[in-house]
Amino acid sequence: MRERFGRRELVLRGLAAAPLLAGAWAARASAAPAFRLGLVTYNVAKDWDLDTILRLCGEAGLEAVEFRTTHAHGVERTLAASERAAVKRKCAAAGLRQTSLGSVCEFHSPDPEVVKRNVADCREWVELARDIGARAVKVRPNGLPPDVPEAKTLEQIAHALAECGDHAKQYGVEIWVEVHGEGTRLPPRMRRIMDACSHPSVGLTWNSNDTDVAAGSVKGAWELLGRFVRCAHITDLASGYPYRELFGLLERSGFAGFTLCEYPKPVPASEGAAWLAEYRKRWEALTH
Repeated sequence: MRERFGRRELVLRGLAAAPLLAGAWAARASAAPAFRLGLVTYNVAKDWDLDTILRLCGEAGLEAVEFRTTHAHGVERTLAASERAAVKRKCAAAGLRQTSLGSVCEFHSPDPEVVKRNVADCREWVELARDIGARAVKVRPNGLPPDVPEAKTLEQIAHALAECGDHAKQYGVEIWVEVHGEGTRLPPRMRRIMDACSHPSVGLTWNSNDTDVAAGSVKGAWELLGRFVRCAHITDLASGYPYRELFGLLERSGFAGFTLCEYPKPVPASEGAAWLAEYRKRWEALTH
């Protein structure tokens, strides 16, 4: 016989079930990592203007952006004060965090004047970051010059980073060093740079390089560099890179920053929302 319930009985049963439902939703929420997903404009969004980036990231549920220099968004050191204020206002209105500014400042050159110019450029990027509300400026080493002792180059990079870190600290900004460059991206060398720099305002951007991986695992690279990581660039999530392991390491470390999509190929703006939504779905499958 089909059991019938009165309105009062249904309400009572619903109240009794509420804690169970709340617990199920809490368990589901707790499965999500503390870190979140954002976008590097290089290269997927290099042709999108600022308004398009803000709109498409919002539609796809991405929460942050790293504006890489030379791209169509136009977030550059040449912006006037009013333009900087407009960028900050637009990002805030869209609810999009500015994690970092993707400069190409690098400090490995054997020419002291080149290094000096890059340090000066980095200072300007720091001031732009302060003006628009970005947390950090991303810089990079980009190789080891031939005929220069490796130790000398690594020490030089570290010294320049510390100088940039001093300037950044005054503005409430950080310097994030991308694990980058032929030779310099090797985790043991990056660790030597960070140990020699030893500046509280200087951290690392993990770059998901194939040189991180040994025997299918990034554990060794993480043990060398994980304590310095402030941000992570992630690429093609179906590439074979051990992203599930990386995300687990990030979570267990208590990392609460951003993993930023840095896909190597441009995507037309007309396909951007769907593309980013699919990327987010893949990311969620690997992080939950």
